[in-house]
Parts: sequence; C-alpha cells; structure tokens
Amino acid sequence: MANQKVNVVIVGAGAGGGVVAKELSTAGMSVVLFERGSWISYDDHTDDELLSERNPVLGNSCGPDDQRNRRVNVHFDGSSHIVLPSEGDYNNISACVGSGTVTYGALAWRYMREDFKMRSTYGDVPGSTLEDWPISYEDLEPFYEKAEWEIGVSGNDSQNLFAPPRKKLQPMPPFTHNKEATILKEAALRLGYHPFSLPMLRNSIPYGGRPACYRMRTCIGYACPVGAKAGTHNTVIPVALKSGNCELRTNCVVSEIIVDDRGKIIGLTYFDQDNNRKTQLADIIVLSASAIETARLLLNSKSGFFPNGIGNENDWVGRNLQGHAYPHAFGLFEDEIYDDFGPGSSVGICDFNHHNPGIVGGGYLANSFIRMPYSFSGVRPPGEKLWGKEHKVFQRENFKRMAEVHGPFQEIPNFHQRVDVDPKVKDFWGIPVARLSGKTHDENIPGCTFMADKAELWLKEAGAVKTWKGLGIADGVSAGQHQAGTCRMGNDPRSSVTDKFGRVHSTPNLFVADGSLHVTNGGFNPALTIMALGFRIGGYIASEWNKGNRFK
Repeated sequence: MANQKVNVVIVGAGAGGGVVAKELSTAGMSVVLFERGSWISYDDHTDDELLSERNPVLGNSCGPDDQRNRRVNVHFDGSSHIVLPSEGDYNNISACVGSGTVTYGALAWRYMREDFKMRSTYGDVPGSTLEDWPISYEDLEPFYEKAEWEIGVSGNDSQNLFAPPRKKLQPMPPFTHNKEATILKEAALRLGYHPFSLPMLRNSIPYGGRPACYRMRTCIGYACPVGAKAGTHNTVIPVALKSGNCELRTNCVVSEIIVDDRGKIIGLTYFDQDNNRKTQLADIIVLSASAIETARLLLNSKSGFFPNGIGNENDWVGRNLQGHAYPHAFGLFEDEIYDDFGPGSSVGICDFNHHNPGIVGGGYLANSFIRMPYSFSGVRPPGEKLWGKEHKVFQRENFKRMAEVHGPFQEIPNFHQRVDVDPKVKDFWGIPVARLSGKTHDENIPGCTFMADKAELWLKEAGAVKTWKGLGIADGVSAGQHQAGTCRMGNDPRSSVTDKFGRVHSTPNLFVADGSLHVTNGGFNPALTIMALGFRIGGYIASEWNKGNRFK
C-alpha cells in the first residue's frame, strides 16, 4: 500500500529534527519523522565500557553499523581510503532516536554575541570563509529560553561573568562540584579567573516528569539509566507522538529527494526496515540528518533541474565543514582527587572565549567528564609506555590522581574542508557515500596553543605535580560529534545554502534544521544552539502554514 501524503517529512530524529517534529505536530500539521536507527535504552548496553568507549567514536554503541555503512576520506596527496563507523576518522553521528542527545555530555551552552558576528568582530582572515550569521544572538535568545525550559537545563548563568544577556535563568539549579572540580574552582579564583558551574541538559532536580541525576560515573558515551539526561528522545519526540499528528519511522534510510516534472520538490525515497525502496510524498521537507548526512542527501538528489544536487547551484553544499579542536592539558596530583561523583565535568571558565590579543575566537575551558579505565589506559605523559608492567603500574597508581582541562576551541571555517559524494563507493543500499576532504585552517594553531597553555597553567595552580598538553587539532578533516557548517545560512544565495529560517534558497518547501546551518560553530558544544534553531525554524514553518502559506 502506498504511503499517504503528509504535510511535512523530517529526516533525522536528533537535536534539530526532534524539536521541529514537536513544533509542527502540536501545531496541527501531519508529520512523518524518519530515523535511520532505532530506539535505544540503557538496557541495550548498560555501562559496558568496551562497547561504549573501546571504539574511538563517541556514541558508536548506537550505530551506525560497519556492515552497511562507510565513508571515504581523502588525504593531502589525493589518495583516499574507506572508513567504517567504528573508526575514529569516520566522524560519527549516532544512529538512534534522539541521535547524539542519547549519549552526549549534555552541556547546554548559549553562543555568545560575538559568535554570531565573527567577521565583524575579527575582520578578514585570509584563506577562510569567516562570516557573520544572518541572525543575531538577540534573534535566537527567545528560542534558547524555550529550549532550556521545554527540554530542561540546569545551571545559573548569573555565575558566568561572560554569559550573554538573558531574560530568564535556567529552570534548574546547577550541579554541585565533586572533589576535582572544587580544587579547580579554588585555583581559578586564585588566578583571577571567573569559574562557574556548567549548564547542562541534565536534571539536577526532578523535572519534566523525569528524576534527578544520581551522579553516576558512566555518563558521556552512555544512555542514562533513569532518563535524567535530557535529549529529544525523552522530551519533545514523545510530545510529538502524543499529539497524534506525528508518525515515527525507525530503521529507515532516506536516499533521495524527488522533484516533479516542473522541478518542484514533492517528497523523498527511502529504504524501510526491511530494505524495501519506498516513496513518501509531502508538502514540506526538513533535513536534520547532521552536517555530513544532510549535505550528502542534497548532493545525491540530482535531476535535470538540479544537476549538481539540490541547493548546490553555487557549489556551497558540503563546503565549510567544521568541528571543534580540543586544546587540553593533563595533570597528575600527589593525592587522590577522584571521588567517584559523576558525571565529572562541572566547573568551567569563559575568560578566554573572545578578545584574546592576536587570537581569532577562543573557547571555554572546563574539567573533563570521568574517564573510564579503558579510556584512561590511552592517556599517558610523553615517554610513558603503553604496554607491560610499567603501563599497569601507572594505571593502578594514577587513575584517581589525574585531571584533564580542555576546550573546545572555535575553528576558523574554510571553503576546502568539505563533504561531497564519492563517484564509486556506495553503501549497502546502493547510495553514494559521503567523501570528506580538506584540512583545518592554520589560524587555529595559535589559538589552540594559547588555550592549551591556559589549561596547563590552571592545573599547575591547582597543585598538579606533573603536566602535559596538546593542541587537539585534527590531522586532516575536523568534524567529530560537533560537525557543522555544510549548509550555512545567509542572506546571499551566492555564498550560502539557506536563508535565515533554514529554507534552501532555490526551493521554497525545503528546510534544514541541524548543525549544517552554523556559519561558525562557536567556542561551545552546539547542542542547545541546534535545539534553539529547531524551535525557531519549526515555529516559523507552523506559523506560516497556519496563515495559509503553503511554501509553493
């Protein structure tokens, strides 16, 4: 039986897609929400560290699988190789309902005012595509607030001297510090920094019908056993389904956006859970599949009307791919500083996020989440052995005496770090795979050096007797879990893919609502910004639709 046409199809049930599904379905629009993965629960893999952390990709425990998925990475010399999801340079986004919000660290940052106007703040950076967003912080502020209160954020931005202005504080109080964070907070104050409790999409008290976090060590990289960590899977997507207007189709892989004989977008093709190829017609399509997969879908949607892929008339789809560098420092202490009070990361500073002399951008610094034993076994000072008796002794004696302070650092975008599709390699379903190429801009090096130095200084002040540091810059493409930029929004179609509401310039009924839109990626984890954009775009579509605008 053929699928019935609906008002909206959304591709991807993550931070952006889940929010848009809720906004549209509760406004009375009929919605089909596609997700390539399935529902994931804590019971699917509990706190199995080997499953969640042995693979170098955060969230790999939630797929996608190696058997059916692959990508191609291009090297500096023009050669290339196939990469599987379990490999670190795959740059994975989880394949499950809620996507990365199931296993993320749940840090809930608002971008700063400067993050929306990087070109105006820092001027021209040769070799970069640094640009201002077509919207300001003030445009997005109401939607940050909406995300914080509807999904649930703990924190208190009044503690953060550098936080952008807001009308309401976060709905839940911040988490108390563990022993490590307390030591670091006191050291930051002695250095004249301005430490504060990190904002988190995690319940510090019961909220939204979900219990409070009970501070377990296995958090980042794992599903939450009690649902205290807020993602779209346990907040807005259930609301969308309860509306009766949203159908969630899991284990479905979308292959192409289709157009009619006039070049109008009318729906998409997909492979269902039994790998049958099907069509779903819709008035509107919203892409929320991640910066890599959204670009891949647009580029694979070729026709006589869009010979280079939809939205790619000016060769901007897939360009400006960004992630985050992670400048960092480790410190060993004489005494144990570990007290098994999770999730670990709770104290941060924003003293170096902007306006550092000679540096473009910046980032925040914070203590890291608890590093589990297998992951800890890969962290050693320069010169230490990674095997044998000495390795085991270091593991046993220092697991509870080590702390890490790290970024992220706002990368400078460039036109040549990109996603396109490989002309030969295809996945299990016969869909051309994403091909990643390019490298990060050299302007990131002085910034990451500066931040790593500050991280090390902080640890030394806290009492670390041995420290070492690293720039955390990718050797080649940077995308990671914070991938962004491939369908950047802008006012000029010649240098952007969508308008300020995420609508693809050349197609009135096609929208993007994920990290692809980010013109620059901020010096923060981007999850809350993606959610805020989802509320803004979803609200815009629903409002216009109910005014009679059919986006034709």
